[in-house]
Amino acid sequence: MSALLNYKREGHGAPVVLIHGLFGDLNNLGVLARELKQDHDVISIDLRNHGRSFHSEEHSYSLMANDIIELLEELNVKHPIIIGHSMGGKVAMKLCDYDYPIQKLVVMDMSPVKYDTRRHDNVLAGLNAVCQQTPKTRGEAMAVMSEHIEMEGVRQFLGKSLYNTGEHMGWRFNLKGLEQNYMQILDWQPIRKTETPVLFLKGADSDYLQADHQQQIQQQFGQVKVHIVANTGHWLHAEKPNEVLRAIRKFI
Repeated sequence: MSALLNYKREGHGAPVVLIHGLFGDLNNLGVLARELKQDHDVISIDLRNHGRSFHSEEHSYSLMANDIIELLEELNVKHPIIIGHSMGGKVAMKLCDYDYPIQKLVVMDMSPVKYDTRRHDNVLAGLNAVCQQTPKTRGEAMAVMSEHIEMEGVRQFLGKSLYNTGEHMGWRFNLKGLEQNYMQILDWQPIRKTETPVLFLKGADSDYLQADHQQQIQQQFGQVKVHIVANTGHWLHAEKPNEVLRAIRKFI
């Protein structure tokens, strides 16, 4: 697929690429973009099947990494710092499997491992319910989701991808494609060992990045730093933006 990803580019300086997670879009890491663009060339990306990027039946880390390399080459971006959250963190790590030169890597609350737990079944149920019930307003869509998704913060996050199709509210992301490829998203094929320096940022209350992942991390990355952000979960950049930014700035 040669279609280029949708992106937003802001600021001047050394290039930084921001990659969102599952069901997100390029605005998810906006809190980082707003601060980093003061002295960096910040490129925020909508991954395939998300935001305003193209929809495809195929969704894998290799394909997503290829999409990003294609865009960065088109934009003539050299030696970027890559920052990815959750699924976007896996995409960021996958980029190290290619001959594309990366300066540094920041991975937010994600490990280079296969996850066995399906964490999104209630989310998928809520998203599909919105499709089936075709609510006319945002408020109605949020109410439909609340029947399946307990956490208000998760509903608010998902609600950012709602838009008016002209007839009812719908999702900007490709729900069908993502649901069909869900096991691919949980999966991971180890990358060849890289010496690209990487900072893993872990939300202290999150279980995505675990102590028993250490061996797999060391098999794939030769230069690793880990920073734990206290009193925060998987959405560490939203919950503790200042601490996350401090850690990123110190690393880069």
